[in-house]
Amino acid sequence: MTDHTFDLVILGGGSGGYAAALRAAELGQSVALIEKDKVGGTCLHRGCIPTKALLHAAEVADTARDASAIGIRATFEGVDPAGVRSYREGIVAKKFKGLEGLVKARGITVVSGEGRLEAGPAVRVGDDLYRGTDVILATGSYSRTLPGLEIGGRILTSEHALELDQIPRSVVILGGGVIGVEFASVWRSFGADVTIVEALEHLVPNEDVALSKGLERAFRRRGIQYSLGVRFQSATQTAESVTVTLEDGKLFTADYLLVAVGRGPATAGLGYEEAGVTVERGFVIADERLRTGVPHVWAVGDIVPGLQLAHRGFQQGIFVAEEIAGLSPVVIPDSHIPKVTYSHPEVASVGLTEAQAAEAHGTEGIVSYEYNLAGNGKSEILGTGGVVKVVRAKEGPVLGVHLIGDRVGELITEGQLAVGWEAHPEDIAPFVHAHPTQSEALGEAFLALAGKPLHAL
Repeated sequence: MTDHTFDLVILGGGSGGYAAALRAAELGQSVALIEKDKVGGTCLHRGCIPTKALLHAAEVADTARDASAIGIRATFEGVDPAGVRSYREGIVAKKFKGLEGLVKARGITVVSGEGRLEAGPAVRVGDDLYRGTDVILATGSYSRTLPGLEIGGRILTSEHALELDQIPRSVVILGGGVIGVEFASVWRSFGADVTIVEALEHLVPNEDVALSKGLERAFRRRGIQYSLGVRFQSATQTAESVTVTLEDGKLFTADYLLVAVGRGPATAGLGYEEAGVTVERGFVIADERLRTGVPHVWAVGDIVPGLQLAHRGFQQGIFVAEEIAGLSPVVIPDSHIPKVTYSHPEVASVGLTEAQAAEAHGTEGIVSYEYNLAGNGKSEILGTGGVVKVVRAKEGPVLGVHLIGDRVGELITEGQLAVGWEAHPEDIAPFVHAHPTQSEALGEAFLALAGKPLHAL
C-alpha cells in the first residue's frame, strides 16, 4: 500500500469534480482527481454534449425539409445514423482532448480507478490511499428506472439511446421531463413516431405552466403524441417491440421504450456512510456552503439535493475550491441557476414560476406579463413561435423569467442577471436591445412591466 498526500483529493471527475480541481489548482493547491472512467463525466461523454450534438443534427434535418418555404431549393434524403454518430463522437473527442490538456496544464494529478472514501479524510483506490487536507465528493448520477422495470433489450436509458445504430420507427418515452422531451424532439425530427408518457399533468412539469402548455401545443403541431396524468404500470417486450401498459389500461406499442424518469445520486458502495457522511435517499446531506457533517469533507453536483445540472456542478465545484482557499464565495441558490431544455422549441427559465411567486408573495403581491414571439422580428425570420414571460413583485424586483421558442436558451443569462441582482423592470427598461434580435422580446416584457410597452398593447 502506498500513501499519497495532496492539499485536495476529489472523488469524481465530472462537471463538479473537474471544475473544483481546475479552480483549486489555479489557487495554488496540489490536487488529485480520481475518476473511474473519463474526466468530463456524464455531461461530456453521455449527456449534455452528445445529446446537444444530436439536437443540432435534428435541427439541420428539419431545416433541410422546410428549406423551400424560404425559397431555398434543397432536398432531404434521410438520416445517416453512422454519419450522425461520427459527428457526435467527433465533438465529444475534441472537447475531451481539450479538457485533458487543461487538466494537465494546471498540474492536476489524475488517478484512474474506482475510489472509496475513508476516514482521514482520504480516498482509497486499489492498494493506494490518497490523503487530502480536504476531500470533495463529486460522484455524479445515474439513470433511474422504476420498480419492476428492467433495463435491457428494447428498454433503454438515455445512455443506451445514444448508442443506437439505427433510427427507430417508433418510440415510447417514459417521462416528460428534460431528457424525455429532448429525445422526443430528436427522434421526431429524424422521422420516428414518438409518444411521451408522463404521470404528472404537464410536460416539463417543473417549469411555469405557461411553458408546459406552450411545449405541449408545439409538440402536437409536430406530431409528437403524449399521455399526461396517468401513471405507468408495466412493460413487456418481444424480439421486435415493446408494449407499455398504463394504470388506466391504455396500451402503447413501439420499437423501443426510453426510460427517462430522472437521475439518481451515485453514492452507493463508496464508503460515504461508513466514513460518517450523512446520506438520505442516496443524496449526500451538506449545508449551504456544501460542507458535509464530516470535517474537511465536501460534496458537489448531482449527489447534493437540488437541480441536477452540469452548470450547477461547475458553480458548486468552483465555490468549494474558493471556500477551502478562504475566499468566502457567495452562495447561489438553486432558484438563481438557469435551466434550459434544448428541444424544438427550447424551454428556458430562471427564478420563481408564477405559482411559486404567488405562494411566496401572495397573489396580489405579484405581476406577470407575457410577450408573444409573434411580435418579434428575428423570431419571425427564424420561423419560431413562443412566449417570454416575466414575473415581478408588485412595485418590486423581477422574480422569474420564463421563455419558450427556438434558441431562447441563449437569452436566459440576461434573465439570470435580472433575477440574481433583484433588478426592477424600471431599472432594465432604459437599456436597449439590438435590433433585430430575439433578446428584444425580453426587453419588451421588461418595458411592459415598467409601464411603457413599445411593440405591445
